[in-house]
Amino acid sequence: MNPLTRSARKITHTLFTALSLSSAGFIAMITLIAIVGAKLMDHNGWAGIPNAIYLLGGALSAYLWGYLMDVVGRRVGLTTGVLIGVLGAGMAVWAIQVNSWLLFLMGMVLVGAANSAVILGRFVAAEVNPPQSRGRAISIVLLGGTVGAVFGPLLVNPTSQLGKTFGFEEFTGVFIVGAILLLITATIVFILLRPEPRELGRRISEIYSSDSGDIGIKRTFPQVLRQPAAAIAVSSMVMGQVVMVSLMTIVSLHMRGHQHGLGSISIVFAAHSVGMYAFSIISGRLTDRWGRGHVIAFGAGTLVLSCLIASVSTEVVALSISLFLLGLGWNFSFVGGSTLLADQLSPGERARNQGSNDLLVGVVSALGSFGSGLVFSALGFESLARFSALIALSLLIMVLIWMRRVSYNVLEAAACS
Repeated sequence: MNPLTRSARKITHTLFTALSLSSAGFIAMITLIAIVGAKLMDHNGWAGIPNAIYLLGGALSAYLWGYLMDVVGRRVGLTTGVLIGVLGAGMAVWAIQVNSWLLFLMGMVLVGAANSAVILGRFVAAEVNPPQSRGRAISIVLLGGTVGAVFGPLLVNPTSQLGKTFGFEEFTGVFIVGAILLLITATIVFILLRPEPRELGRRISEIYSSDSGDIGIKRTFPQVLRQPAAAIAVSSMVMGQVVMVSLMTIVSLHMRGHQHGLGSISIVFAAHSVGMYAFSIISGRLTDRWGRGHVIAFGAGTLVLSCLIASVSTEVVALSISLFLLGLGWNFSFVGGSTLLADQLSPGERARNQGSNDLLVGVVSALGSFGSGLVFSALGFESLARFSALIALSLLIMVLIWMRRVSYNVLEAAACS
């Protein structure tokens, strides 16, 4: 194994570990975010606001993380981002203790910013690997979320009781454990994310410059989006995220309204989180083998099916299946879209444009989270699920049209030659 390959593998595995630990904390906190929001505000209609603020914090910080990683490097940038999450989780604990809605929202802004930094790690893995292995590298990092998928929801019930044992308010234990997991993650990233991925990525791009084009080119995000492939890549991440967030944000409140306990809610969220991350290695390999478009199309179709199932039953089994498929569809759309976008960018424009992409994804999904609470309050969960299905169907149609045009252009070019 040559030194570049060995370094790329070490960096990828470090990012896998970072996402494993941090996602357990993030998922545990997100599981209760709508319930805590409704409790602090004493109104179900505003239950989606904390998650919207969480997503908005991630969105608004995504570009800043990209800029920071260009200036100080990926290792310091990621470490700083995760430490911001430790502060945010601590603020959430204090907010619940003093019953402060505003302080809780401020904490969610910082936790969302931390999640944004960690998720950008998928692009770090992509840049240190050659083009033919990027899908697999991204999927390995996202596979780390499987640990969070398993342990995150399982932390909810015992940590809530643990917090009460030590005199804290109900639900604070989840945020305390989240802060601890993020602190461990920051330590691992700072110590082990070496050599600096930014420099290794430049060396990889020099070797594969024929695949990535002009390695010195620096376009703005709007210029990148003029490429049909880049537009589809961003659309798959934006629309897939909106569908996933809209249902995931409200399902805990929906279940609580049908007399399901925290144990049942945790089971559904565990199924969802397994769908989000456990099959990442498969989606990554298929992205490299089948092509980016086919994987995105599969993800969009799975999202449609998930939403339709969610609209017809309130049983734990049905909702578990629906939320599992919701996570799986998101994963395929996200991995396929992330890889397709990475293909379109040169080293000089990666971090900022990838940050701009995550900014757009976060802003739109934050609006979706906010809107989901209003739709749920006014029309019910079934209407929310059906509307989400229409968004996923729109993505599927867009991808199929793009794939057909690409195939036509390839055949036409072959005929002309």
